[in-house]
Amino acid sequence: MKIAAAFKVVPDDQDIKVAGDRTLDYSKAKNTISVYDLNALEVAAQLAAEVEGSAAVAITAGPASIDEAKLKKSALARGVDELFMTADDACAGMDAKATAAELAKLVAQIGDVDLVVCGDGSADNYAQQVDVQLACKLGWPVVNAATKVTCKGDVLEVERTLEDAVEVVEVALPAVVSVTPDAAEPRIPGMKDILAAGKKPMNVAGASDVAAAAIEVVDCKAPEQADRKLEIFDASEDGAIDSFVAAIKAAL
Repeated sequence: MKIAAAFKVVPDDQDIKVAGDRTLDYSKAKNTISVYDLNALEVAAQLAAEVEGSAAVAITAGPASIDEAKLKKSALARGVDELFMTADDACAGMDAKATAAELAKLVAQIGDVDLVVCGDGSADNYAQQVDVQLACKLGWPVVNAATKVTCKGDVLEVERTLEDAVEVVEVALPAVVSVTPDAAEPRIPGMKDILAAGKKPMNVAGASDVAAAAIEVVDCKAPEQADRKLEIFDASEDGAIDSFVAAIKAAL
């Protein structure tokens, strides 16, 4: 079984600064793997370990700046066996449709992929569109909101935890599955994992014929800051708890 785990490289949100006009300054933000995609990498690694003779491959596409040794090692230190990366400035600012198209090219390049695992959204836009659009591009079925994935031969059993029910479905392979953070706790790579990652295959190439974005981003700003009331309730006073609860309800 060959499993591909898709991940997105995003600016570390801890390094993003908000200017006075509410625009976002990414100039000092380091590249990092989207936190939701760490779950996808872990699920892929666990499935590959459970099914004898399987391999897990990490795939990503983005601008030339994502081609960093530290970032590539970070992905490969999380239980996957190989990395396929499209790093080209033509891929800067891709929307979900263009991203899905580039990931589909990598899946075709790898060949004989049985399963693509995605996170349920990216840490920057969280559009929750790449998984379904990738499946459409590949012509495969897709299951999202997966909290547990079990391989049963050429069929996957997927548990989906919805708002009012837990649903168990079976999907024939090949397929695309997007997992929630509850699907697997991402491992923390140790020094041995990081050193071993440097010896794993890293396939990095440029892009060609990148699809045009279907969505135009007109503006992106941080939300306006709301003034805080800074109201303090003394729990020792009579009725303070009721007043506190009423204040919360009024603010919602």
